[in-house]
Amino acid sequence: MARVVVQEAVFDLAAESAALSSGRVDVGALASFVGLCRADDGLSAMVLEHYPAMTERALARIAAEAEARWPLTGCTVIHRVGRILPGEPIVLVLTASAHRAAALEACAFLIDWLKTKAPFWKREEFGEGRARWVEARAEDDQAAGRW
Repeated sequence: MARVVVQEAVFDLAAESAALSSGRVDVGALASFVGLCRADDGLSAMVLEHYPAMTERALARIAAEAEARWPLTGCTVIHRVGRILPGEPIVLVLTASAHRAAALEACAFLIDWLKTKAPFWKREEFGEGRARWVEARAEDDQAAGRW
């Protein structure tokens, strides 16, 4: 069963990777994706909002779908909420499998889904006090469309 966490705190990639694979002899591949906050256009922070129960259920459903579609031996999805500064991590997806193709494909599937369908609301804040809500991007929808 996948581990799905929505939290404000920064996560530790090494610790999460070790938790998923340490002492396991059935894991032949561990794929990871870490999304970071960029400082595009003078961004000073990104604020992610969500409805906890709805978001956690939605992420758990999609992680379960990945586990059903690929022969995974483990899966971790951690998504941060709250105020995130440029350079800080936003999201972590880890997938483990006996073979690399399954781990890589499941990881790509999960991040494409998170980018397009996860119930988060993102507001960008800028140095001069300006803010804007982030709109969906067509290229993200196209990437998710392959699944």
